[in-house]
Amino acid sequence: MTIQFYRAVRSLAAFVVAALVLVSTELPILTARLSARAAQSDLSKFPPQVKFTGDGDHQNMMDQLGIKALRPGANPKDQSTFDEAIANKYPLPELMVMKNGTKVTKAKQWPARRAQIMEDFEREVYGRIPKNVPRVNWEVTNTSTGNIAGVPTITKTLVGHVDNSSYPLIKVDIQASVTTPANTSGPVPVMVEFEWGFKRGPAVPAWQQQLIARGWGFAGINPTSIQADGPALTSGIIGLTNKGQPRKPEDWGALRAWQWGVSRLLDYFETDKAIDARQVGIEGLSRYGKAALVTEAFEPRIAIGFIGSSGEGGAKLHRHIFGEAVENLTGGEYYWMAGNFMKYGASQAIFGSRTAGDLPVDSHELIALCAPRPCFISYGVVEKGDAKWVDAHGSFMAAVAAGPAYRLLGKRNLGTAGNYLTDSMPPVGQLIGGELAWRQHNGGHSVAENWPAFIEWASQFIKATPVKVNAAVPEQ
Repeated sequence: MTIQFYRAVRSLAAFVVAALVLVSTELPILTARLSARAAQSDLSKFPPQVKFTGDGDHQNMMDQLGIKALRPGANPKDQSTFDEAIANKYPLPELMVMKNGTKVTKAKQWPARRAQIMEDFEREVYGRIPKNVPRVNWEVTNTSTGNIAGVPTITKTLVGHVDNSSYPLIKVDIQASVTTPANTSGPVPVMVEFEWGFKRGPAVPAWQQQLIARGWGFAGINPTSIQADGPALTSGIIGLTNKGQPRKPEDWGALRAWQWGVSRLLDYFETDKAIDARQVGIEGLSRYGKAALVTEAFEPRIAIGFIGSSGEGGAKLHRHIFGEAVENLTGGEYYWMAGNFMKYGASQAIFGSRTAGDLPVDSHELIALCAPRPCFISYGVVEKGDAKWVDAHGSFMAAVAAGPAYRLLGKRNLGTAGNYLTDSMPPVGQLIGGELAWRQHNGGHSVAENWPAFIEWASQFIKATPVKVNAAVPEQ
């Protein structure tokens, strides 16, 4: 009886152990499966994300606008694309005239005129930022110390987590970083660069060394972590805000989305005691030169801008029919712009046809939106690789035509005679202007050659604290 009892106990114990082992291994799996089903059930509450193939998104916008055909863009291999004699087909919109015909002659009139210009740009060119864009929560994911040209530095790696609780199918994390001198008596000015997403080697770029030596900081933001540089407009921050659905004609494009990302980075800067958030500048090259100009124009907290070889959609006049044109964007990089911008490349549509001459605004007015804040427009030379395609002359013309807004507000323009059609560009290497400045360097499609001139010029307006060389980094 005793032996049988013990055998029964051992059998029961073995069963219990086996059961516990089974539970310990299977329960997490079962729990995960139930959680996954619950999550899937929760996600099913949201509309599925629209994912276009091919040119589906482009065609969707054409259909919304009633466009049947678009004119082809300019051909960079066709020399008639670069004929200055026929480039100025359309007169520019009047910068200093209100919609009702009233001339703007006093500074107190400028806010109302500025609002009119901004409305036209938002509706027809770059798009509107919706009011329901989710909030961003910034996290410092890493802090490290370094030494740049003998100056101790502190670098913070940042991630801006965008709240996607309204549409969990899309996740957006803004990638950025900021480096400041370690031994300063107060907060420092910072230049933010739209980064290209690749590194050119371990060496610290010269412009970053130059800024640190002057007591500035520098920051980088990854635009494609905000919104893709392509037709994926149902993804990124635009897609998240639209809950995975296609844009409407007045919705923002990638340029405004990238600007929005910088605005959110400024929100973080306002909480960082190492940074003087009242002295933050923006810099970008090429497509990111466009983004830098849009950022300074639309974000009033930007104190200064460095606009590199921005071309069509940036500082170049749309109405200067030379090199890259409106049609190259409406049929190509349309995703940079508002859907409505596509109308100005239409050859057949329910509204007829439209051209650059029908735009209610032009880029001289975009530059004017930056006034009275300093704006430095930069280009290289054709011989070194800043191609005719980007139309440096068309951007110089825009800067000349923007001058009256700076003068109205008591600031200095380029200092030329003021006729955008006849004013000559200065010699390569000569900086002209005051708060509105122009310089063409002797390099290619780059801003590197203009950084020393920019920093020297910017020091008139941005004040930095002297730095200590080869000092110890203070404890954080």
